[in-house]
Amino acid sequence: MRILFVGDVVGRPGRDAVAALLPKLRDELRVDLAIVNGENAAGGAGLTAETARELQAAGADVVTTGNHIWDQRQFIAEIEALDFVLRPINLPENNPGRGSLTAKGALVVNAIGRTFMAPADDPFRALDDLLARSDAKITVLDWHAEATSEKLAMGWHLDGRVTAVVGSHTHVPTADARVLPNGTALICDTGMVGPRDSILGMRTEVIVERFRTGMPKRFEVGDGPVVFGSVLIDADDETGKARSIERHDRIHPG
Repeated sequence: MRILFVGDVVGRPGRDAVAALLPKLRDELRVDLAIVNGENAAGGAGLTAETARELQAAGADVVTTGNHIWDQRQFIAEIEALDFVLRPINLPENNPGRGSLTAKGALVVNAIGRTFMAPADDPFRALDDLLARSDAKITVLDWHAEATSEKLAMGWHLDGRVTAVVGSHTHVPTADARVLPNGTALICDTGMVGPRDSILGMRTEVIVERFRTGMPKRFEVGDGPVVFGSVLIDADDETGKARSIERHDRIHPG
């Protein structure tokens, strides 16, 4: 199985880039399963049913999320009807939606970190509990976390038990893609699909001013050329182990 994981999609520029590039990449790379993190797809913060379906129409088999899952309040009522969308599995049990699903024969899981993040249940225990009940050969985790130490710890904790642990959330791609000794592909962060000349997808002047003055300013999604951050995982169907993980980044003119 060839699995493409696409990093955090930011606003309309990110959605446009996914629509333009993902179908071509699916063909070019012979992708069997495409997973897209869409938690910032609606105006740069959160997700809606409309924007989720837009990503699905562009070729996303699964749309994952993260700490901005409920930023668009309407999504609380919408998520249950979207059987291709995940929210972090270790959110409190009263949260709507699902933390894992099966797509193209693979188990896809979404989990959120706790270091420098909003409070959440133990993600390590949540993954252990899920894997104890699963017989899936291929398992991919979107590991939405801030601290690289926590991201690496999860990769080593799951080495040999899942196919891939792919990091999201920071919007900044890392150069540490590798397959661990027992066959789990790991990368700390895939990066984003968002404006290149920005600060994490937002207009630079807004973010600089916030840091300079300490005063609140409304975030605005940037414009111009869009970076498209993604990784391709090649997995053995029989063993579930990853053969390779490699970056496939692109630029969309915007």
